[in-house]
Order: sequence, then C-alpha cells, then structure tokens
Amino acid sequence: MKLTVLDGHALNPGDLSWNPIESLVDSFTLYDRTPKDKIVERIGNSDMILLNKVQITKEILEKCPSLKYIGVLATGYNVIDTAACREKGVVVTNIPSYSTDAVAQHVFALILNFTNAVQKHSDSVHGGSWIKNPDFCYWLSPLTELSGKTIGIFGFGNIGQKVAQIAHAFSMNVLVSVHSEKSFVGNEKAVSVNELFSKSDFITLHAPLTAETKETVRKETLSLMKNSAILINTARGGLVNENDLRTALDERKIAGYAADVLLEEPMLPDSPLLSAPNCIITPHIAWAPKETRKRLLGIEVQNIKAFLSGKPVNVVS
Repeated sequence: MKLTVLDGHALNPGDLSWNPIESLVDSFTLYDRTPKDKIVERIGNSDMILLNKVQITKEILEKCPSLKYIGVLATGYNVIDTAACREKGVVVTNIPSYSTDAVAQHVFALILNFTNAVQKHSDSVHGGSWIKNPDFCYWLSPLTELSGKTIGIFGFGNIGQKVAQIAHAFSMNVLVSVHSEKSFVGNEKAVSVNELFSKSDFITLHAPLTAETKETVRKETLSLMKNSAILINTARGGLVNENDLRTALDERKIAGYAADVLLEEPMLPDSPLLSAPNCIITPHIAWAPKETRKRLLGIEVQNIKAFLSGKPVNVVS
C-alpha cells in the first residue's frame, strides 16, 4: 500500500513521529503542505491519502483511480466530496472526539481574557505603572466574577457538554439550545435560540456548520444580546455573519467577541474583524495542544489498521 500525507504540518510540525503510520504501509510520502495545482500530481497512484484541509473534489478522484482511502486528520470533513467518494468506492474516515478537553479549555481561556485581563495588567505592571501608582492596587478595566453569571451554549455535543461541566465548576448558570435533556451533564436549562441569545452573559458556539446553523449569529440575533454580553466562537467561522458582527462591535451593541475560527482561514487582509474593537482572535489553535495532536495521530493509526483489516471504523463516507 502506498500512502501520501498531503498537508501534515498542522498536525505535526516536528514534535510528533509519523513512524506508527509509516510502519503500516509499503510506501510513505509526506508533504507539509500541498497547493491546489499539485494535489493530483502528489496523490498520483497512492492507495491512501491523509489530509487536513486539502480539498478533494470529484474531478480529483477521477484523475486518481488508485485511491481507496482518505483519512481526514480532523473531525470536520467538509473538504471532501463524500458523495463522489461513495460513488467511487473510496472510504473516508475522520477523527471524532479527540479535542474535547482542549477546545473547552480554550473557551475559558478566551472568556477569562475578558473577565480578568491578565495580560493587559501584566503588561501595565512591567511598563512601570504599579511602581508609579499611589495605591496598593489598580485595574485598567472592569473585572468580572463568573459565579452567578449565565452562559449560553449553542450546540451541545461533546465539547458543549464539557464546557457546561467547567461552567458548573465556576458556579455559572447554564442555558443550552437542545430539544432533549438526555445530554445534560448537570443542572442546565433548555431554551430557545432567541432566549439563549437574550438571557446569556456569555454565549459560546459549538454547533457544526450546516445549512440550518449557517450565520446563526447575524444582525437579528445580535440585537437580542445584552450590551454587556461576550460571544465566543471556537466552532466554525460560518456560524457568524462577520459583517454584522463588526457592526455590533463598532456600535458597542455587545461587549466583545473572541474567536478561534474565521469564515476564511488564514485570515484575509480585508477581513471585517481585523482591528475590530473588543475582539480577540486566535489562529485556529484550540485543537492544537501536543497532547491533543498526539491523541489524533493515535486514532488515525487505528483507523488505518481497521481499514487495512477490512473493517474500517470512524467512516463518514
């Protein structure tokens, strides 16, 4: 079996080993990144490919008849034409539930950046402001206690449920937009989307991007939010209408936005969120702690072993 990794750098910039995968196949080729015009050439006569964000279309599949397996090194697999894969008999697998703890942790890193402003105050101290201050303490912006505040969770899968657990540890009230209480992990309250947006002090997005959830955050829902509320997005950029959001930030209709994802990644120079006020953006790193990436790689090893044994797992197409 010949296996080619098309964009391995994001998963493994050099701090992990590909040996567990390399040992499973006869031929192993690794590319850190693959531009669109090189995809077909690099797949060539490969039986198997691994990828993260490289798009595989029906046209590419038709030019790569040897391909039998696509391993997506992520949970989301919208970069793959799964219908064409089914038609061609190409098995597609993904990596489910590998980043739950890391993403939930990042959500609260973003929230606490607003409530405690640790870096802002540290920078001020190192700049000499505390030395010059006549009092034993000072603060540059309001500091907020999470206990008793309400967090609204839009999307209540594994990550949303983990966020709820952490929120309970902070003694927060938790609202969720679910139809069933079977997934509850504590004393959450199920509410409508409109109620979630209107009653929450913090809203965190954890739904997949679908036709139904696209631009859930838009002018209409933003208008429901408290002007003191903070919005967090570690799910998908497409859940948010970024132009409407920029307007809401400019007009101080909400207190802040923090995101690890954007509609276009990498960020474009004309992104409406570039230099937006009260806006924190991290470069899609919530999933990226070494422990998380190591877990992802281990799951892919099992996916490949299962495929080679004729009993594929984590199949999405």
